Order: sequence, then structure tokens, then C-alpha cells
Amino acid sequence: MQHASHNSKYILGISFISALGGYLFGFDFAVISGALPFLQQQFGLSAYWEGFATGCLALGAIAGCLVAGGIADRYGRKMGLLLAAVIFGLSSLAMACAPDRNLFIAGRFVAGIGVGMASMLSPMYIAEVSPAHLRGRMVAINQLTVVIGILITNLVNYSLRNNGPDAWRWMFGLGIIPSAIFLGGAVWLPESPRWLTKVGRIAEATAILEKIGDVDHARISMAGIRQSQETDHTRTGFKAIVQESVLPAVVIGVVLAVFQQLCGINVVFNYTPRIFASIGVSQSEQLLQTVFLGVVNLVFTIVAMLLVDKLGRKPLMLFGAGGLAILYVIVVSMLGQGSTHVSWYLMAAIGVYAMSLAPVTWVLISEIFPNRIRAVASSVAVLSLWAAYFILVFTFPVLFEKFKDNTFYIYATICLLGFVFIWFKIKETKGKTLEELEGFIAGH
Repeated sequence: MQHASHNSKYILGISFISALGGYLFGFDFAVISGALPFLQQQFGLSAYWEGFATGCLALGAIAGCLVAGGIADRYGRKMGLLLAAVIFGLSSLAMACAPDRNLFIAGRFVAGIGVGMASMLSPMYIAEVSPAHLRGRMVAINQLTVVIGILITNLVNYSLRNNGPDAWRWMFGLGIIPSAIFLGGAVWLPESPRWLTKVGRIAEATAILEKIGDVDHARISMAGIRQSQETDHTRTGFKAIVQESVLPAVVIGVVLAVFQQLCGINVVFNYTPRIFASIGVSQSEQLLQTVFLGVVNLVFTIVAMLLVDKLGRKPLMLFGAGGLAILYVIVVSMLGQGSTHVSWYLMAAIGVYAMSLAPVTWVLISEIFPNRIRAVASSVAVLSLWAAYFILVFTFPVLFEKFKDNTFYIYATICLLGFVFIWFKIKETKGKTLEELEGFIAGH
């Protein structure tokens, strides 16, 4: 193992700034929940249009994922993060000023492009700059900023609830503030040393590695990076990910990404008002529930950060899949009785998800792919995640209108299937360098 020392403050600083893309992801993800009751009145949304207005963020995110890998490989990880920040800011203003439903949806689609780019690039960048023993915790910072974004956005939505029919415009327009902070911070970020090495800028890569750790860290890391890149000169485009040597890792990444969404928890985040309205809770109380869920989400994400490099990835993933399956069955019972106590079980579900599937999926996606295909394979996995998110949030209003509380049985079944997949297919990755994981994953 390495005996180099590491500059933990510097690593934490650049990881946190990169992870501000996660904050904006959390903003765009959560703002729709508080805005939907106002948008329904403003634009007369049916169940179909309610689902599409929510889910079109994912369609934009798919487009963002498709371009992010190419930008990251050609121009660097940093350039992709800067571009995502600009897109976030412009789309926030566009949504706030939208005069009709179609232009609002167009603005939300553009916001999704920024979300998709950041959701892929932020974890990948953090994984590439972090030493092996810190990588899980540092990548989980991205999920921490996501949930901070969700919580702060829910608090803002709640504070704006009595500001008249145009309150939703303020909800979306305020996104310009975190966008500007992210843009300013991203300018300061160093480029990924693994990307710099890939394009032949060895001296710059070495200098950054010496800032991350020390001379020994730079020497050991450069040896591993260059060996990994020099021993494989195959193509790195989309054709590369279907090669026999890397296809198992790609399939695992895609299945995990899809499962993280189809497990169903994001309908609780996006449709909290609708779920509580079904049992007669007032609009003000509905928005207050989103705040409670956001607090639970934040607390248990911090718990996950403390555990991911100690307990490992697989135990947390198994806990998440099994725990959600059980809790969903209880939620069906509570909703069927019209009990407001369902909020406790929904908060428990959020807590289980926040300390397992939410952060650990991103950690695994950022580390299981070989260096040479990491950008394009991450694009495919995160693209699959957003496609699954669109299916989830687009179908929920229609399913809930037809099946009511029994809709959660569908998600419980998916969670059981996910548990089986994780049990048999996921290998533990904690404590290994990205280069060590190439042979480890390929061996399975």
C-alpha cells in the first residue's frame, strides 16, 4: 500500500466545489415539488402534463449525459463543469420568466442538460482526484450537496408559499444564486490529473498530484495511471464499452443506475404534496412535509459518508434495497387507512435510501469503470439513470390516479429484485485504487 501523505483540506476543498453541481441537481430536482400546486393552477396541468413537466428534466439530463462524456474527454473535466454551471443559471431565469406551459417545459429541459452534465462529471472528477482510502467519502460529498440543495430549496418553497400565484417564478428564479457560486468555484478547480496524463500533459498532472498529496503520492499515482493507460491502446468511444473485457462492469453500472431510480423513492420527493393531498392534508402542511423529508435526507446522507469507507459499498446497498421493500409495504397500509402516520414511514424510507442507494450508487459508478472508458461508460450509466427517472416520475401521477396506494407495491417488488442482483453481482470495492479495480472488476 501507499505510504504517501495527503493534503486532506485541499482534497476536501476541490471535492466540495466540484460537488456544487450536485447542489444544483438538488435544486432542480426539489423545486418542482413546491411549484407543482402553483403550476397546476397557472397552466391547468392534467396528470399527463404534471408527469411530463416533472420528468422533462430527465430528458434534458439524458442529452447532457450524451454530450458530457465527449466534452470531458476532449476538453477536460473542468470545462464540462464550467459549462454545466452556465446552463444552470440561464435555465433558471428562463423557467422563472416562462409565459406559458410549453416555454416552461423547454426551460426545464435545458436545466436538465446542466443537471445531466454535472451528475456525470462531478462524481467522476472527485473519484479521479481522490486517494483510494478517501474516495468513497469524497464522492459521497456529491450526494451530500444534492440533499443540501433539496433541503434548502424545500425551505425556500415553504417560505414562498403565501406569495401569491406567481410564487413559483421566485422558486425557479432564485436558482441563479447557486449557479453563480458554482461557476465561480469551478474556475478555481485544477484539472483532473488522470485526464492531463491521458492527453500527454505529464508535468501539469504531476504538479496537481503533489498538491493533493506529496512527492511520493505523485510518483506512486503517476506510475499506476501511466501503466493503466499505456497497457491498453484500444478505442475509447462508445464501441469500446461493448468489448468483452469491460462489458460486465458497464452492465453492472447501468443496472445499478436504473435501480437507484426505479426503486421508487423519488416519487416521494417529487410528489410529496400529491401523496399527502390524497389523505386530506392541507397545501401548507404538504410543503412542510417536504421540509421534514429534506432534513431526514440530509442527516442520513452524512451517516452514509461516515460508513461508506468503513462498512463498504455492498452491505449498504443490500440494506437499502431490503429496507425499502419492507417500508413500502407498510406505506401502502398507512395510505389505505388514510393515516397521517404514513409520514413517519416515508421519512424512514428516505433515511434508508439516503444512507445507501442514493450515495453508494454514485460511488460505484465513479469507480468500477477502467480509466480509458470511464468518461463514456459513466455517460451511459448516468444516461440510463435519467431515463429511469423519467419513466418513474412520468408514470407516477397516472399510476397513482389508477392504483392509489397500491402503486407502492410495484416499487417494493423492484426493490426485492434489486436486492437479489446486488447480492450476486456486486463486489466490494472499498480501499482499492482505481487502477487496482480495473483488474479486480475484470476478474469477476
